[in-house]
Amino acid sequence: QVQLVESGGGLVQAGGSLRLSCAASGRTFSRYNMGWFRQAPGKEREFVAAIVRSAIYMYYADSVKGRFTISRDNAKNTVFLQMNSLKPEDTAVYYCAADSGGWAVNTTPPATAYDYWGQGTQVTVSS
Repeated sequence: QVQLVESGGGLVQAGGSLRLSCAASGRTFSRYNMGWFRQAPGKEREFVAAIVRSAIYMYYADSVKGRFTISRDNAKNTVFLQMNSLKPEDTAVYYCAADSGGWAVNTTPPATAYDYWGQGTQVTVSS
């Protein structure tokens, strides 16, 4: 069992930055591939970024490439999402998720494949 707790959300002006954190409980954090997803009002949950266990590979949605950076610290059981050059369309609840499955290179699973989810943190970008 893994519990995930996100933090770092808030209100920011367009062009600003936020850094989200997701702290995981337990001693097996390094066994999980981690992902960030987001869900805006009235929209489906969408993939944002993911990072494999070893942090060798990172994956991003086209909409955030060049602006967001995912990273992890396995010693601190934490995954991060650095968000720069934020846009109003980035407004959403952001969720982190953990997946114990294996990933092929250049492939990330759908949201339904993830085993554990956090409760989410709200990010609001004003224009």
